Amino acid sequence: MKNILLAVTGLSPQVITETLYALDQMNRPVHAIHIITTRTGKDCLLAKLLDAGRGPYYRYLDEYGVSGKGIDFGPGNIHVVRDTFGVEIADITDESDNAQVLAKCMELAFYHTRDPETAVFFSIAGGRKTMGACLTLAAQMYGRPQDRLYHVLISPDFESCREFFYPPKKPRLIELRNSRGEIYHKSTGYARVNLVHMPFFSIRSQLSPEVLDQPRDPATLMLSMIREAPERLVVNLIEGKILFRNAELDMMPVRMTLYAFFALRKKACPEPERSCKGCDRCFIDIQEVMNRQPEITNLYRRLCGSRPLDEMSDSGILGLKAEGFNSYKARIKEDLLKAYGAPAMNMLEIASTGRRPNMRYGLRAEKSLIEVVM
Repeated sequence: MKNILLAVTGLSPQVITETLYALDQMNRPVHAIHIITTRTGKDCLLAKLLDAGRGPYYRYLDEYGVSGKGIDFGPGNIHVVRDTFGVEIADITDESDNAQVLAKCMELAFYHTRDPETAVFFSIAGGRKTMGACLTLAAQMYGRPQDRLYHVLISPDFESCREFFYPPKKPRLIELRNSRGEIYHKSTGYARVNLVHMPFFSIRSQLSPEVLDQPRDPATLMLSMIREAPERLVVNLIEGKILFRNAELDMMPVRMTLYAFFALRKKACPEPERSCKGCDRCFIDIQEVMNRQPEITNLYRRLCGSRPLDEMSDSGILGLKAEGFNSYKARIKEDLLKAYGAPAMNMLEIASTGRRPNMRYGLRAEKSLIEVVM
């Protein structure tokens, strides 16, 4: 599993090494670091954290024996928020700037959570509070079970010290200032770095697959969760009824028989894993319908009660021909139109495809939404 640290920072680049130190102490090695910041934040990172390969970041790696080659991090991993004109913003000063921060957080959260073999550690310790809020929201949108949201807490004496980047292996005295601005010295041996795991609720598993193809804004993602329940079609042969949109339709046995035949044909799809949209593999021509007369007769037997079939006419549903089939199909459509209206016909009617004499017939409804009660 590749661990990615995705963090926001401002003018305190030390939160990166502090977080890295805490994760290493928890035996959670980081394999890549990506930082979201402003133009001034980038300058601080380059000058104070990296310093052309001489900064505290590299000193930390060397002191704690962490291979720098094992961590993908450098100037190219510093992502500066830009305004609508593409200019790097110096600070987060208004709602427009904040919207750009959120967009950048959503973009990188989406990108780094695409690979199931990665775990993303969202760090909200740095930058303005609004930056942490934006990254938290991005984690809630795209976070997965293996991802984590962290905040780093430093001992109060060392929290505001610009020279403290991590607890060195060998403690040393460091210059600090108290609340009155007075200088004093204290050993780094007293410094404590605590990484706090912040619980968060992710909605990723509830999102529609259609909105997981590219980064989206939170409103779009939330809206995708508001979906109507799929409309189910129930063909009840026991009661001789069709149920759709909470409305029942009583259908004559001969018509119900033919409709149930096509519903069962749809359920017996030769490609069960394939979506029904645009597919007509289950459609059959009139000759195949007549070839399946024993199945149709058996369905009619279920509906006609105890009356012997040999007392019935051998025409009509018991001896289906093309003319009778077309007549029944038209009457079935009339029944469905009266009960459910024209917009439902695309899903409900016995539809046709192709041209005469090669026309084939079947239901367009998604097979998973059809239930046949027998």
